[in-house]
Amino acid sequence: MLRRYFLLIAACAGLAACAETGPVNIAPDTTIYMTRHGDRAAENLSDLGRDRARALVAALEGAPIDAIYSPDIQRNLDTAAPLAEARGLPVETRAPQAPTARLARESAGRSVVWVGNKGNITTIWETLGLPGAPPLGYGDLAVIRTDAEGRVTIERRRYGP
Repeated sequence: MLRRYFLLIAACAGLAACAETGPVNIAPDTTIYMTRHGDRAAENLSDLGRDRARALVAALEGAPIDAIYSPDIQRNLDTAAPLAEARGLPVETRAPQAPTARLARESAGRSVVWVGNKGNITTIWETLGLPGAPPLGYGDLAVIRTDAEGRVTIERRRYGP
């Protein structure tokens, strides 16, 4: 019985470690471009999704980008790949569970792109306490900016075919 109790406590602790805890803020002078992976057929990008991934390059033309982040999910990586190639940047993979604190820390004072999916985008959006709906549609792009005082603004864009 004691062993079952210990296993239950260990499992709960493991789940708690994966959850986002407490408020997370975006540092001043930070820009996060957040978008969902391109349209898919089953688990991979469809032809339309590949077209949309290429359109992301044009949608961010002229925008400063210091890093591109994505969960290690093939459709996300395939969406980020044309942008990474155009900018000469790697796509840096991040765990999709509880991504907000790390994203906020690593993006501080920089301009970064997050190519995610419904679950992790929603988690980031809610943990940051951002208003309105997160950018969950194919071709939705949210530009989340903080000014020198840390005030947050959100610009919504659409891109792709």
